[in-house]
Amino acid sequence: MDTRGGESTPQNTDLGKPVEFVYRPTAADFEEALRARARRSSAGRAQALMAPVMAAVAVSVFSVARDAPPVVWIISLVLAVPIAFWGTLRGLRTMARRMHSMVEPYGEARMVADERGSVTTGERASFSMHWVVFREYLETPGLFVLLGGDRAAGVAVLPKRGAQDAADIDRLRAILDRNLKRL
Repeated sequence: MDTRGGESTPQNTDLGKPVEFVYRPTAADFEEALRARARRSSAGRAQALMAPVMAAVAVSVFSVARDAPPVVWIISLVLAVPIAFWGTLRGLRTMARRMHSMVEPYGEARMVADERGSVTTGERASFSMHWVVFREYLETPGLFVLLGGDRAAGVAVLPKRGAQDAADIDRLRAILDRNLKRL
């Protein structure tokens, strides 16, 4: 019974309740996270576009400096820019595999999140993070991707397949919405 006066309002009973995910991270998780970051965050887009833009600038400067005919200039651009995009995609895949190789030895992970942050326990290590470590998050069909703040370039990957039941995905989304900016 509410003794403060006025109307009694129903409380959100899930607000203080922690949510638990159990999963084994995969290289595909990290690749999906890095690709989503490259598409949806300004830092990710800048990183993904840097190589193609630099390739176009280099071809243009070299073509002007060497007084190349326009046909050579256009052919060089048509070849250089797609190769730079391909290199960027290969770089994301390589980065994802390296990130996975760093967490793979820890085995299956159990992540418990609440309003303060998350605690992740693996088979060989555990760590905790307060939400202030991250600035924003994005959601893909299979993941929640937490992105580091101004002074941290961290990326945390939380696969939705680790949810104990479908309601846990919604509860984690609500926790993240209250504590981080959604992209």
